[in-house]
Amino acid sequence: MLDNQLGVYLFGAIPVNTSKTFGEVKLAGEQRGVYTIPYKETAMVVADAPVQVYDPSRANLKAHQDVVNLVMEQHTIVPMSFGNVLESEQDVTLLLEQLQEQLMKIFPQIENRIEVGLKIIGHKQWIEQAAQAQPELKQAQENIAGKSKEAGYYERIQLGEAARKFMLQLQKQCEAEIFTPLTELAVSSKSNEVIGERMLLNASFLIDLDKETAFDQKVNELYEQWEGKVDFKYTGPWPAYNFIDIKLKAADVS
Repeated sequence: MLDNQLGVYLFGAIPVNTSKTFGEVKLAGEQRGVYTIPYKETAMVVADAPVQVYDPSRANLKAHQDVVNLVMEQHTIVPMSFGNVLESEQDVTLLLEQLQEQLMKIFPQIENRIEVGLKIIGHKQWIEQAAQAQPELKQAQENIAGKSKEAGYYERIQLGEAARKFMLQLQKQCEAEIFTPLTELAVSSKSNEVIGERMLLNASFLIDLDKETAFDQKVNELYEQWEGKVDFKYTGPWPAYNFIDIKLKAADVS
């Protein structure tokens, strides 16, 4: 393959069977037009760009997401992951042909719906204060006080286990008091794996567009109840990344 050979960079599939344009995007250092390649009842949103490995830098990721967000304002979109490039429009058509049946099932499931994310991070001081109120954890801390690392080996294991149980309790509390009430307003929801020592909830919600205001209000209400204890990181709207059964990748073309 020649260096800098132009291929077709993929952003996502939409339920449109006509050619459309969506402005420009900066890829590989140049502004490039964004357009669709239609196939039957669907089309892939693409841009002509070099066939290469794309650096997942902040600027590149933002450029990709900005296009997806722009398209999402007008159409239901099944998004591609970042950095997928095919060699030709024929390859794009082949990919759409392979995924046509699945896409036609997915589009109605996510039409007029958006995904939002909510991460809850516990304040360090609040977690420490709450831990001191736990008899088992407090006793485990006292058991290792003044002991050498070797002498307190088993006590330190017990402390680690007590701390793990305590954090699980906080996570379950967040799930019961925050995740569950929000789930009642959502079409679907997922409690994802928490990341880091102080994260208590990492959730995704699929909501109807006409329920977005009510959902936002509930998030604000819950934040007020937990204010001073945790930080809410509320993001979106996004395409339904976590609620799509297929992940579109250029590697699907064989």
